[in-house]
Amino acid sequence: MSLIHAIILGIVQGLSEFLPISSSGHLILVRDVLGWNFGTPEIEKTFDVALHLGTFLGIAAYFRSDIVKLLRGFFAAIRRRSLTADPYSRLAMLILVATIPAALAGVAGEEIIETKLGAPLIVASLLILFALLMAWADRIGKRARELGTVRWPDAIIIGLAQACALAPGTSRSGVTITAGLFLGLSREAAARFSFLISLPAIAGAALYKGLKLTQTGVPAGLELPMVFGALAASVSGLFAISWLLRYLQRHSLLPFVIYRLIVGLGLAAFFLAR
Repeated sequence: MSLIHAIILGIVQGLSEFLPISSSGHLILVRDVLGWNFGTPEIEKTFDVALHLGTFLGIAAYFRSDIVKLLRGFFAAIRRRSLTADPYSRLAMLILVATIPAALAGVAGEEIIETKLGAPLIVASLLILFALLMAWADRIGKRARELGTVRWPDAIIIGLAQACALAPGTSRSGVTITAGLFLGLSREAAARFSFLISLPAIAGAALYKGLKLTQTGVPAGLELPMVFGALAASVSGLFAISWLLRYLQRHSLLPFVIYRLIVGLGLAAFFLAR
């Protein structure tokens, strides 16, 4: 893997992780369409650790002050045994609850996700399917609720939606924002809660894959591409979060719906023809 490959994949990861277009789906499709073959599946799995670390650093940088407040709220809730101990106590617990479904699904379905759900036609189909769901939610959602109104049932539903995002082509941010819109959240509130619940999910994925990496080690020559890939993912991810939250204050999700439909239909035609 060259440094150019690493940087391009890092930029794709950072942008598509937080924009509602599917990071895993785009990484698979970029590799397949461009015919990039890095030798063995182990190289791609190892590089994915760097990409997850990079996206986590990007989102942690953006929400750094919120992370401090959430941690204080979490420990205050435990210490005082009350969710009213701190304004962020309740939000911290809601994020924790919303994280559990994806964590369980990721561990239990890891083999199925890696071996069965990465086929290009499946990715293309999911890009199309969840584009239509996103368009529906954006159209009928009341968009009247802000982040402070999120309740326990909301967190569970959005958490279950996040578990669905383990299938490439779905999009973690896309499906959780869609669920938030169906529940009546504003676009910005749905996106902010989506990003906040992705913090432990991305960190957990990076840690889990990183621990597995300690057993196999880093393939020779991959150290520098991993560093450049992580940096590219971090910077592009930080940009994507900042831009999307500003964009959704005044605009709809229609451009992302159109983009997903074009990419999904185009890729389906490409791979069927090939």
